[in-house]
Amino acid sequence: MAEHGIREQILELFLADPQTILSGEDLSQRLGVSRAAVWKHIRQLRSLGYQIDAVPSRGYRLVTQPDLLLAAAVQSGLETRVVGCQVEYFAQADSTNVRAQELAEQGAAEGTVVIADSQSGGRGRMGRCWSSPAGVNLYTSIILRPQMVPTQAAQLTFMSAVAAARTFTAVAGLDVQVKWPNDILVDGCKIAGLLNELSAEMESIHHVVLGIGANLNMTREQFPDDLRRPATSVLLETGQPVSRVAFAQELYRQLDTLYALYLQQGFAPIKLAWEALFYLQGCRVKVDCGAEVFSGHVAGLAEDGALLLDLDQGGSQVIYAGDVIAAE
Repeated sequence: MAEHGIREQILELFLADPQTILSGEDLSQRLGVSRAAVWKHIRQLRSLGYQIDAVPSRGYRLVTQPDLLLAAAVQSGLETRVVGCQVEYFAQADSTNVRAQELAEQGAAEGTVVIADSQSGGRGRMGRCWSSPAGVNLYTSIILRPQMVPTQAAQLTFMSAVAAARTFTAVAGLDVQVKWPNDILVDGCKIAGLLNELSAEMESIHHVVLGIGANLNMTREQFPDDLRRPATSVLLETGQPVSRVAFAQELYRQLDTLYALYLQQGFAPIKLAWEALFYLQGCRVKVDCGAEVFSGHVAGLAEDGALLLDLDQGGSQVIYAGDVIAAE
């Protein structure tokens, strides 16, 4: 058994019934390792911030736990059908999307979740850098294997956005909005971003990776000085830190529910939910597509996730990529 696996299994046993006192002998027998090995891994958990007390002549008891996104902590009480069936935690990763892509190519099950405490190469849309300091936010990617054609994959971006928005409301009480195509905002400030990537052939998808970065407990000083747009966090909005474990669990529950809905009823209910959160729905906007700028009223989403615009001069325009801002 891998060293990392032993630590996770010990934590799982503690979390299964936090009031239970587990003896070193019992842990040794359950895990098939020596009592010395059990002691070593308990010391490791303590070094991570878990308060595990020794009860004389009886064993060990978990007293308190840190807000650390270990697999055992995230899966404890999760009770989802697909999302979170397997959790892979990394203290540091180049990018959770990169790790998830690697795992997917190795055959990881649908619903496998990748979490990193920090990222050295976090990415946003169009290759933009995503600031990823340790210990404060949620950086996660989820592997899905839907049976669909590649042109439908963008629909899952909007499913992710609805799940993230509902999670901010459920966990932190925040009134959030979505921005096309992949941002979550609070009063115009970005609080989360999405990056979905896929592996596909002409007519079928091998897998989709849903990447989500959520700003939870970042202070103002932790944001980069060169941000293109103003950003915020749950801590800055509410004045209170939020449990990263609780946020991750709620996010995976929301995704699990919406994915089941999507598989049963298609894009229509997801589209309606997203449009209800889109702060520019029905508004007059300008869309900067680089080579051209379009002005008009937002008509909604197309089936492939494109933005539909009723142009000021008449007619309509389908927008596949661009920066949307409210028109004055």
